[in-house]
Amino acid sequence: MSQQITPPADFTRQFRNALGMFATGITVVTTRTPEGEPIGLTVNSFNSVSLEPPLIVWSLTADLPSTPVFENAEYYAINVLAEDQAALSQRFASRAEDRFAGLEFDEGTGGVPLLRGCCARFECRNTVRYPGGDHVVFISEVVAFDREELAPLIYHAGAYRRLAP
Repeated sequence: MSQQITPPADFTRQFRNALGMFATGITVVTTRTPEGEPIGLTVNSFNSVSLEPPLIVWSLTADLPSTPVFENAEYYAINVLAEDQAALSQRFASRAEDRFAGLEFDEGTGGVPLLRGCCARFECRNTVRYPGGDHVVFISEVVAFDREELAPLIYHAGAYRRLAP
């Protein structure tokens, strides 16, 4: 017979703080709504999965209003932010109605918005989605990418960081 363990009342906050000790890059995932409007949000749950075929993984909170748009999009882009793009990260993490207002961007596969000035941009086919607790886990086929020799924006312990020279 297994014993049920009751986590402490602040378990979720402690768990989140412990996860924050893993430094990550910052991305903005972008796509278009069914009406053709560009949408995007800041995501730091991004990683490579496979080189052959080229696959990446990322996750998104399941109860966000934009989650169904990303689940049903044929394509989206993962824009890896450069160290001077903290303001862009904040913009796409905000609750602003139009995060693309006044922002110039390129268009990728399927018309997905590609942000300028990024370290790397991955154009992805939305291939597999899995429920993952309070998130949706996306595994995506990379159909195109580009990169620049720029230092990345890093997030660690609840703050933006820069790599040391």
